[in-house]
Amino acid sequence: MTEAQRAKEPGAAGEPEHARRPEDGAAGPPPLRVLLADDEHLIRGALAALLALEDDLQVVAEAASGPEALAMALAHRPDIAVLDLQMPGLDGVAVATSLRSRLPGCRTMIVTSHGRPGHLKRALEAGVKGFVPKTVSAQRLAEIIRTVHAGNRYVDPELAADAISAGDSPLTVREAEVLEYAENGAPIAEIAERAALSPGTVRNYLSSAAAKLCAENRHAAARIARARGWL
Repeated sequence: MTEAQRAKEPGAAGEPEHARRPEDGAAGPPPLRVLLADDEHLIRGALAALLALEDDLQVVAEAASGPEALAMALAHRPDIAVLDLQMPGLDGVAVATSLRSRLPGCRTMIVTSHGRPGHLKRALEAGVKGFVPKTVSAQRLAEIIRTVHAGNRYVDPELAADAISAGDSPLTVREAEVLEYAENGAPIAEIAERAALSPGTVRNYLSSAAAKLCAENRHAAARIARARGWL
């Protein structure tokens, strides 16, 4: 074999390393693409910075409201959407509900400082796979993100225990709706207009809701229902 022929052989001296062994240093699986949505900018920024330290996670988008979270998810198509429960415009459960049909490949998680039983029930019904308090560490959150992406569900044990002990809401959908309208002191006429009901029907729903919650009036009933996560 001539020198010229040997020079063309794979592994010849002077040939670039990547050309000689293309299989060496092959890239591993791509990092999990994460969307973070939280209206508290400081918390969201800190969490993004901490998750960026994980080699297998990549924060591809951030959002400060429900509508922005939905738009960012549809634009960036993340693997996991980590959603704050209470955000302007749409709450985390509403965003998760929309993503379930519009972006089924994206798994959703709720991170909240208001982990009430009714919220957990709504989240699970919306297909949310993770439900954790904001007190969780960034390292633990990263582990839960991996768990959820693998197809498993994670619910904080304390939140799950609270949900079991509290039971289901005794309110019907309509009772909860008019009670939520009444929460900020709206008059009967305004509630009737917003709910497309007659004033008499609104009074009946509010009276029924107050009786079920053993509350002295509709305002107290709304406070009780809100505290238990039923609104």
